[in-house]
Amino acid sequence: MDDDQRYLAVRSKDARFDGMFYLGVTSTGIYCRPSCPAVTPKRENTRFFPSAAAAQRTGFRACKRCRPDASPGSPEWNVRADAVGRAMRLIADGAVDRDGVAGLAAQVGYSERQLNRMLVAELGAGPLALARAQRARTARVLIETTGLSLSDAAFAAGFSSIRQFNDTVREVFDRSPSQLRRLSAGGAQRPGADSSAGDSTHAGTVTLRLPLRPPIDLDHLFGFLAARAIPGVEEVSGGVYRRVLTLPHGSGVVHISRGDSDDHVWCRLCLDLLKDLGTAVQRCRRLLDLDTDPRAVAEVLGADGSPLAGLVAARPGLRAPAGADSTEMAVRAVVGQQISVSAARTVAGRLVERFGTPLATPQQGLTHTFPGPEALAGVSPQDLPMPAGRAEALIALSQALDSGDIDLCPGTDRDEAAARLRGLSGIGPWTSDYIRMRALGDPDVFLTTDLGVRRSLERLGRPGDPRAAEREAQAWRPWRSYATHHLWASALTSPAPPAARGAADEPNHDEDGHDDRRRENDPGRTADGGGPTGTRARRSGGVRRARRRNPAV
Repeated sequence: MDDDQRYLAVRSKDARFDGMFYLGVTSTGIYCRPSCPAVTPKRENTRFFPSAAAAQRTGFRACKRCRPDASPGSPEWNVRADAVGRAMRLIADGAVDRDGVAGLAAQVGYSERQLNRMLVAELGAGPLALARAQRARTARVLIETTGLSLSDAAFAAGFSSIRQFNDTVREVFDRSPSQLRRLSAGGAQRPGADSSAGDSTHAGTVTLRLPLRPPIDLDHLFGFLAARAIPGVEEVSGGVYRRVLTLPHGSGVVHISRGDSDDHVWCRLCLDLLKDLGTAVQRCRRLLDLDTDPRAVAEVLGADGSPLAGLVAARPGLRAPAGADSTEMAVRAVVGQQISVSAARTVAGRLVERFGTPLATPQQGLTHTFPGPEALAGVSPQDLPMPAGRAEALIALSQALDSGDIDLCPGTDRDEAAARLRGLSGIGPWTSDYIRMRALGDPDVFLTTDLGVRRSLERLGRPGDPRAAEREAQAWRPWRSYATHHLWASALTSPAPPAARGAADEPNHDEDGHDDRRRENDPGRTADGGGPTGTRARRSGGVRRARRRNPAV
């Protein structure tokens, strides 16, 4: 997209481009989002920036009317796997505030100077300026939605001094922190927030809007999360999704509910330390896939002649949720091998009860944080409620995550992480690809060997064998993860074909001797692994191999 095309998007007030670029108006010295309702400036008075930080670095102030700092994030950084994309995901997760530019550069694998040069070339601002823009957004949220003193808000937002905080807020928003507070509603409770979350004026509680690009199929998204909710860690009830978050400086609990309109959801965060606010917000956005552009996805998957066109039309705005914690999602992927979703929830709940850390203040059914790799790395296979082979795979994964041999942070090299995962015994292509899609948020993963995907393709009249499915999916790049979710969702409303019912126990492929079959997306299965009537399907003429059992099961 060139500047003339960007100007056409500004003239049409197209909200799809909010967060993808920013408009600077030279006659007023402000910068706006493309959908700003103000009068469109003349073409000669406009400049375009790839990031808010670049506009701020050039001396532009944020528009008080359209609030460009509250735009959804750009979907580009979820798609890109290069150094700039990885760095942007890390900056959004708070890496600069925690580890500095040196730590960011080390995680990406470049020198500080080279990384700064790449970011300036692509985004018009270096890592410090990008992190500063993020701190300014966090500061505004704290000023306008909490009763914190301004000094506490400054340090919670990541600023190292009160002077830096005051100067940044004045420069970016053209108002002092005290002026922003006087013009806001302070810590008042927002509509749609869950009243059971606790006192909204508590120092560790923040209620805010998470902007998104509509449409969004929130019913299906909450249903997907509810079906996989681990007891003690997450739950869905009364139209509100709640879960425990493990954050860099402590823990927290998030309550997410439907917004007043389709361009946002309400998010209520109860944090041990407010300095984790920026990281918590970003992880909630990744969990709900709020930065995606659903229309761009629909243009590819729903193109004329695509077998997915009907599915895309039936579920506009379907998301590909990632994990709130990448290591947790990796553990859950291994736990879920060979068993149904219900059984996987039960096993994961037992892990939480035995190895998780109890919350200082439990909230309803939320009682523990999910056990980290350090808690599972030293256990014995006999201590885990699963077959011995899977227990050994889970311990090996936990040890690799704990030692740093495998890195699943937002900015990791996805290809390298997948290769290292496949080097572990008991983890093969399906598990590594599932981790890549759900833990790392890769939008371009297609699970060709997944039983639910294969059955859904067959219902659409397409061959379900992995090689044919892989060839078919090439046309769906770079949104193959969304294709996987559409095929999973179609299985919830379509009966399995007779041939598929008869092969219900046939493994998809072998993972170093373990059956890495995934039954979670087979709607005909029940918690005991049985068929539609609760009895185990039989393979005609087949011989069932006895499985090794762990006494802890």
